[in-house]
Amino acid sequence: MNDLHVVVGAGPVGSTVATLLARKGNRVRIVTRSGTGPSHAGIERVSADASNNTPMRALAEDSAAIYNCANPAYTRWDTDWPPIASSLLAAAEQSGAVLATVSNLYGYGRVREPMSQQTPLAPVDHKGVVRAAMWTDALAAHEAGRARVVEVRASDYANAGASSHLARNVPALLAGKAVWVLGAVDQPHSWTTTGDTARLLIAAAADSSAHGRPWLVPSAPPRTQGEALGDIAERAGLPAPKVHHLGPRALRIVGLASPMIRELAGTAYQFAAPFVVDDVATREHFDMQPQPWNETIDDIITAARNDDAKRAS
Repeated sequence: MNDLHVVVGAGPVGSTVATLLARKGNRVRIVTRSGTGPSHAGIERVSADASNNTPMRALAEDSAAIYNCANPAYTRWDTDWPPIASSLLAAAEQSGAVLATVSNLYGYGRVREPMSQQTPLAPVDHKGVVRAAMWTDALAAHEAGRARVVEVRASDYANAGASSHLARNVPALLAGKAVWVLGAVDQPHSWTTTGDTARLLIAAAADSSAHGRPWLVPSAPPRTQGEALGDIAERAGLPAPKVHHLGPRALRIVGLASPMIRELAGTAYQFAAPFVVDDVATREHFDMQPQPWNETIDDIITAARNDDAKRAS
C-alpha cells in the first residue's frame, strides 16, 4: 500500500495535515512555490508550481492521496484557482491517488437555514462561483470513474494563524481598544478551527465510503461576532469589548480604494444574517467532535500574547 502523501500548500491547514501524517509514520511530500513547510524527518519539502500539471504528475506518482490545501491570494481566485484545481485533478486521475480538497461555504451563497451536505450550491459572489465549479468538475470526474475525490468545507476559521475575522481583532481587544467586524455584530455564525479541518481532511481521504461527497467540518456551537469577542475578553480577564461593525455601504466605499476590502464586501452577507452549519452527518460518520470552544479561545489569546511579546523583545 502506498504510504506517500502529497500535500499542496503549507498554510495553517496544509502544515497541520503534513505534520499529522508524518507523525503517523507516512512519507509526506509538501509542495509549495517557495519550497517551505514544516520541519520533520518524514516530510520532504518541494518547490513547484501546483498549477503546472507536468511537475505535479511526477510528484504525485505512486501516492496514496493528494491534499489540496493551496491558498491563492484572496484577490486572485478567478485567475489562480482554476489552473491549480485542474492540475491537481489531472494528477489524481493519472496517479490513482484520492484528491482531498479543503474548501469553504462560499458556494452556498445566501442561506435561510443551516447548511448541510444536502444544501444546494447557489453562489452569489464570484469567489463562490469559483469554488462551486471546482467541486462540480471534481465530482464529474469521480462519477465518471476517472478519479476519486472528496471535499471538506470549513466555515470561517476562529483560531490564530489563519485568515481569522476573530483573531485579527484580538491585539486591539487585549489593548483595551474598540474592535471592528464585518456585517452585523448580532447574527449567529459557525466558527471552525484549522486543526479540525486538517483532521477531517485526512480522515476523509482515507475513507473510501466518504469519497464523492462534501463534508462540513465539525464546528463549535454558533456564536455571534459580538458573543465570540466577548468570550475572548472574558477568558482573558478583560471587560466586554466595544464592538463596531462595517455595514455593506461602508465596505463598498472603502473597497473603492482597497481590492482586499472589495473582495471582503462580496462575502460580507455571511455575517449579516445567520450563517450556521449542520455538521451532524460528519460527526456521525467520522465519530468526530470539534475542538472545545474554550480551548480555541485560549489558543487565540495565547497566540496574540506571544506575538505581542515577540514584537516587544
